[in-house]
Amino acid sequence: MSETLLDVKGMSCPLPVLRANRTLRSMAAGERLRVLATDRASVADFQAFCRETGHALLAWSEEAGVFSFLIRRRADAPEPKGR
Repeated sequence: MSETLLDVKGMSCPLPVLRANRTLRSMAAGERLRVLATDRASVADFQAFCRETGHALLAWSEEAGVFSFLIRRRADAPEPKGR
């Protein structure tokens, strides 16, 4: 399965999460986004972001100071009936 890559290395909180949110909004449900970040706070930020928004944090890792997050976009909520 293909994934979109978002490189936010060098950016500080809250920019990595804000950029990821903007990118996820343009993606279809179930698509994957890989985010590369260097801000240590991004680990807790992305965990909280996914928990609060319903996106799935599939995996995260760190290598040589670069954090990699793999996020699957959530399904959109169904439209309320009667609209």
